Amino acid sequence: MPRFFRPSISFSRLTFFPAFLARLILIASLIFPVLLPVLLVTRWASASDEPFTGPANWGGTGVMEIPTARVIKKDDYRVGAAMVKPYRYYYGAMSPLKGLEIDGRVTEIIDVKALSAGYGNYKDKAFDIKYRFLEESKWLPALALGIMDPQGTRKYPAQYIVASKQIYPFDFTVGFGNGRFGKRPLPSSDETIKAEIFTDPKGWLRDSQVFWGVQFSPSERYSLMVEYNPIKFHKQVYDPAQARYFEKPVRSKFNFGARWKPFGWAEIDASYQRGEEFGINLSTVFEIGRPLLPIYDRPYKEHATDRTHPLEKRVIKALIASGFSDIRVKVDTGDIWIEAQNSKYFYVTRAVGVILKLVVDLVPSHVENIHIVLSDNGIPLIGFNTTRMDTVDWLAEKLTTPEFLYLSGFDSTVTECLDAPAQSPRRFTYGIKPSLESFLNDPSGFYKYRFGIATWAGYHPWKGASFVVGPEWYPLNNMSSSNIPGPEAVRSDIILYKTENVTLGTLMFNQIVKIEREVYGKIAGGYLEVQYAGLDGEVAKPLFGGRLMVGVSGSAVRKRDPDNVFKLSDVYTDLYKTAFLNTRLNIPEQNIAIDIKAGRFLAGDKGARITVSKFINGVILSAWYSVTDTSVFKDRYNRGYHDKGIALVLPIRLFKGTDSKTSYRYAVSPWTRDVAQDIDHYETLFDYIGRNVQAFFERDAREMR
Repeated sequence: MPRFFRPSISFSRLTFFPAFLARLILIASLIFPVLLPVLLVTRWASASDEPFTGPANWGGTGVMEIPTARVIKKDDYRVGAAMVKPYRYYYGAMSPLKGLEIDGRVTEIIDVKALSAGYGNYKDKAFDIKYRFLEESKWLPALALGIMDPQGTRKYPAQYIVASKQIYPFDFTVGFGNGRFGKRPLPSSDETIKAEIFTDPKGWLRDSQVFWGVQFSPSERYSLMVEYNPIKFHKQVYDPAQARYFEKPVRSKFNFGARWKPFGWAEIDASYQRGEEFGINLSTVFEIGRPLLPIYDRPYKEHATDRTHPLEKRVIKALIASGFSDIRVKVDTGDIWIEAQNSKYFYVTRAVGVILKLVVDLVPSHVENIHIVLSDNGIPLIGFNTTRMDTVDWLAEKLTTPEFLYLSGFDSTVTECLDAPAQSPRRFTYGIKPSLESFLNDPSGFYKYRFGIATWAGYHPWKGASFVVGPEWYPLNNMSSSNIPGPEAVRSDIILYKTENVTLGTLMFNQIVKIEREVYGKIAGGYLEVQYAGLDGEVAKPLFGGRLMVGVSGSAVRKRDPDNVFKLSDVYTDLYKTAFLNTRLNIPEQNIAIDIKAGRFLAGDKGARITVSKFINGVILSAWYSVTDTSVFKDRYNRGYHDKGIALVLPIRLFKGTDSKTSYRYAVSPWTRDVAQDIDHYETLFDYIGRNVQAFFERDAREMR
């Protein structure tokens, strides 16, 4: 805690606080057996980890310093900050799958300066992973395995097995771990990922120590905590805080604390740790993808004066008012054909549901068969065929959505447009969005960023064609670097482009085609991104209803002049070439996609980049890792390096209160390497196809109503 807290607290009060808390927990434990028969009838073991899912100091679910076998609820995320001198923690955690918790953190050490001037206090970034492999039952505890800080400098690594048993209102935890919790510290791993619990189980067992904790929650809003923390701070010689703050053993291995949840989404933890330091931990928890404002789109209501117009004109007007463009409508006896571009709805199933409701409301009952084609820039993406009778029963909830889809037809191979004149064509498109770009760990500063506005405008003269321009303005910009990029740099010299406050991100032509057998092709040329100009091509095809996508891609580019947005560089005149075999495995049951891009990257290094993405209510969380032959590099920064990073895609519908297709992407990665680099693509074909395949259409069926 800050120094100004200390003079106001006497030593007697410091010793009184943990003693009082310990007595309070002791009294509660004496009263608890009296109430045990009632609790056995009402609640022996909780059906979930609540309310014992608060964060430890470092952000993962735990007590204060130790972890528990609890994890936050699936599809939830937590962000927060904590301080227990000499450490400050800034963290985030999420649970993309049931029982799995992943957290990332930055640890700052107060008054311990980094090696590089201008960097400020020493900071370390790390990630942890915990998997609960056994859920709690009536008699058995929950069991989880955790791996902390497994790669890189490994300042705070550990591997542990922990058990937690809830006998409400108590939660008991006992665990066994090495590294940070063990008898000796673990060394760094450079670029490899280490987990001694698997590679050297005997050594892990020999080095590990026991930790335990108890949480007592008399209500959902309040908890008291006590833990035994075995960390030998004075022996953690790889911890930069050790030399300054932990020359001798800490006063106590017992920590005491209290949690308060003033709201369901906010938590404040206060603690007294190591027998000498007060701590504070502030955190919030939200459901991933839950809109901050309820999404509501007013249904279309036809004016009485429009009912005298021809049927096709009435349907077209309703579709335009509902957020569609490039509309073609044709009615022939008992059939109606509708082709439209979905310009509004995030889920394609929602767009189909809106059209079906409009047809039932507007079209006479003798029109029995409904044929819908959804397109993008004139390219048909999917077809949907059903009957009016089934649609009426589905809207009346006489048919469930799965039953309705079983009786209907889905076709992603459609390539021909409807033979009818297009109404409300979208020849021009434009947009504006906030843009935040971040890079970590440059020697001149831990966090480099630029924040501003990115705009784009497009002209679409014919089917699948786009002329795109994208000016950008960054009034807040601290981009700089003390690193001098080498002559072979392909991305580490991007600082030359990022320091500009006003720039032209793209100025290009993009053409997409779709031919028979559901084969897509793309060719793009011009200023493809802020650093490179040239040609980019791609071919892709979905297989097995979209569960697998395969394709090839490649580019031939030159560097742009960083000081003149309309020129190519006179200094770097090399032609950089890439060539890839691309695959994407879609697992719709879990909303997971696994991408593998294998081939030649910009610098000539050959290998693969693996990206794992999780789709949660429209939010896409992804992480990537590369394995390439780095022998082509001459410098030590790139030799043996593995490119890695994380990205977040946020749909604007979460904040807007109405539906929208627009999403914002935010990525964080180191910027001082040239390994496994590719150009930034305006849009890959895999992303263009997206969820417009049968596997995801069935998965997103709940969004139809």
